[in-house]
Amino acid sequence: MTIFLHEMKLGTKMLIIWSVAVGAIIMACMAVFPDIKEQAEEISNAFAMMGAFTSAFGMDKIIMTEPLGYYGLDCAAVLAFGGGLFAAFISARMLSKEEAEHTAEYLLTHPVRRVDIIAGKLLAVFAQIIIFNLFCTLCAIVSFAAIGETVMGKAFWLFQLAQVIMHLEIACICFGASAVLKRGGVGFGLGLATFLYFMNLVANISDKWEALRYITPYAYADPSSILPAVAIEGTYLVVGLIYALVALAFAFFWYSRKGIAQ
Repeated sequence: MTIFLHEMKLGTKMLIIWSVAVGAIIMACMAVFPDIKEQAEEISNAFAMMGAFTSAFGMDKIIMTEPLGYYGLDCAAVLAFGGGLFAAFISARMLSKEEAEHTAEYLLTHPVRRVDIIAGKLLAVFAQIIIFNLFCTLCAIVSFAAIGETVMGKAFWLFQLAQVIMHLEIACICFGASAVLKRGGVGFGLGLATFLYFMNLVANISDKWEALRYITPYAYADPSSILPAVAIEGTYLVVGLIYALVALAFAFFWYSRKGIAQ
């Protein structure tokens, strides 16, 4: 519990910065929806002529002139990508920073097992991601209410749930990597989250790349899949959970046995 509270305290500033930044962008994007709604026909025609770009962002499956559709295409991209970067940022150096900052000698002299260290840090990562998503969800609800729309519906809540799971999966993968890395963890994490995001865009463009959906967690969190069907793609979700569990198992196994450079 001490390690958990310590990591939560250290991560408070970044949690606030990321949450406020992403939440503010979501609210700003939703604020322009009334203007978008008034130009429905022109916007629909413009998007229909964008070819591969239309497919990549799911514009051919979601009606942008509806409030939830607009949220899924515009605001949700900010939540998905921004949240993925945040998850990667806080988890990719969670274990490696003790060596990079030469604090391992101090930490490991305490009567605490390495398993407890890993568990405390992991819980801190999970807690920050959940708080981040709760805040962003609140911002979304407030922004809908501000423009006189309602978000009460299964599709919205399934999408928000998928975002939480996807962010947690990215965090688990980066957390596993942090057990190995000594330096450069943040760069690796941010690069991985960005790569996975664009991998999903490629998969949306053509059926030839459909296999990529089994690799990127953005596949089961894609609004163009969840909102029309009002369901999360179970196959991709299960595969993603397996990746997360394997990464966590690796983190516990490797960090518990590795020699720490102090």
